[in-house]
Amino acid sequence: MPVTQHLASRLQGFGTTVFAEMSALAVATGSINLGQGFPDYPGPPEVLDVARSAIGTAADQYPPGPGTPELRTAVAEHVRRFRDLSYDPDTEVLVTAGATEALAAAMLSLLEPGDEVVLFEPMYDSYGAGVAMSGGVLRPVPLHPPAGEGPWTFDPEAVRAAITPRTKLLVLNTPHNPTGKVFTPDELAFLSGLAVEHDLLVLTDEVYEHLVFSGAAHLSPAGLPGMRERTLVVSSAGKTFNVTGWKVGWICGPAPLVAAVRTAKQFLTYVNGGPFQPAVAAGLRLPDEYFTGIARDLEYRRDTLVQGLRDAGLPVVSPEATYFATVDVRPVQPDGDGLAFCRALPGRAGVVAVPSGVFYAPQDAHLGRHLVRFAFCKGDAVLGEAVQRLGRMAA
Repeated sequence: MPVTQHLASRLQGFGTTVFAEMSALAVATGSINLGQGFPDYPGPPEVLDVARSAIGTAADQYPPGPGTPELRTAVAEHVRRFRDLSYDPDTEVLVTAGATEALAAAMLSLLEPGDEVVLFEPMYDSYGAGVAMSGGVLRPVPLHPPAGEGPWTFDPEAVRAAITPRTKLLVLNTPHNPTGKVFTPDELAFLSGLAVEHDLLVLTDEVYEHLVFSGAAHLSPAGLPGMRERTLVVSSAGKTFNVTGWKVGWICGPAPLVAAVRTAKQFLTYVNGGPFQPAVAAGLRLPDEYFTGIARDLEYRRDTLVQGLRDAGLPVVSPEATYFATVDVRPVQPDGDGLAFCRALPGRAGVVAVPSGVFYAPQDAHLGRHLVRFAFCKGDAVLGEAVQRLGRMAA
């Protein structure tokens, strides 16, 4: 692995991401970018109009450090409505610069150098960087794709074996990026039991909580026995309201843990998104029909892409949630090199995807070498054209 000059040793290996390479390749080749997970259609007008009205007012200035009271109250109400969990908006809710800052601030505030973090891979790429910046040690456990239809799974004994006396934190991501897995009640009960048994703190990333498809249901680990007092729950507005560039997120949990995270957060961004905070508060108060509608719409887009990938000869694991579908490229890339497949795909089909190997710890990258992630959070015209282009590989 090449060494980056001047970069601290703990961040060596976290150079420019493959997302930048693939996005640049999309621009250079005029390809459809199904690599990065952001929608190309607007959010609800009830949210956008509030933001437009707030710009040019006092909302342009620094909001309160923990977030505006209006947004913190809306977050607490929303969590109570959908998760039946109660949080004090004054002491147990913290507004952050997206979920990424919430995760980083949590790790920076909770981990001592050498503390171990157990989590599942493939994993959202900021997790490894957050652990590294905190001086922690990753203890990844692999998720296994199904041989055919069915969900991704894990070996319970592998999780148990990953926990040592140095383990401080269990990180969960459900619904899971990049696999689209929704952890089941039985799986979460097992993981929660381990957390209680070993007195672990739990950090759970639930940004895709409302983007869950038929046959699956999201359950927050914080609602399980013995978990509320040890769990920090992270979510954000970006995926729920199609405003990924606003970077408004939040973290909920018991007051002592949230106070610790706030200590780190105040020296990162301090505050963010003044005019967007009242808009997100309005969005969180939208009727239930909005949230069921966005999941139903995205499920239709999932089905469109999954069928197109199958027609192109690519075995695909149909996701239970999120923006993403994972394929095994070996039928069309005999050496199983997902990165080579992604670099060649713009020339073959005019489409860009992301190799899943980047979502694994370096020593485990071989586990995802043959896997590639496609995003389906795109408008009808773009998604339809992408499916047609992918069909060229089967012609």
